[in-house]
Amino acid sequence: MDESAPESVQATLERCAQLFNAGEYHQAHELLDELWENASERDSNFFKGLIQAAIALHHLQAGNLEGARKLYLGHRQFLAPYLPTHRGLDLARFLAEMRAALAPAVEPGAPPAAPPRLEF
Repeated sequence: MDESAPESVQATLERCAQLFNAGEYHQAHELLDELWENASERDSNFFKGLIQAAIALHHLQAGNLEGARKLYLGHRQFLAPYLPTHRGLDLARFLAEMRAALAPAVEPGAPPAAPPRLEF
C-alpha cells in the first residue's frame, strides 16, 4: 500500500470500517495491519491503536475476557494523542463506545453494550 496516496489509505480505512461495523474484527485487523506496516510516523500509533481495538473486540466476541482486558488500556493509550479527531474519526465518541463495549471485560458484572462503530 502506498502511504503517499492518501486516497488509497482512505479507501482502505472505509473498507476496514465496513468490516469492523459488521463485527468482522479479525478481518478489519488484517487491513489495519497493512496500513500500520506502511504508515508514516504521523499515523503509526493511530493505526496501532485501531488494531488493538479490533483485536480487543475480537477477543470479547470470542468470550476471551482476559484477552480483551489486556488490550483495553493499550488501544486507549495509542489513540488518545489523536483526540479529538484524526482522519475523520471522532475519537472521543469511539473511545467512549469502546469503553462501554469492553466494560464486561474490565468491570465484572458490567452489562454488555452496543458495539462501537468506526466512521471516517
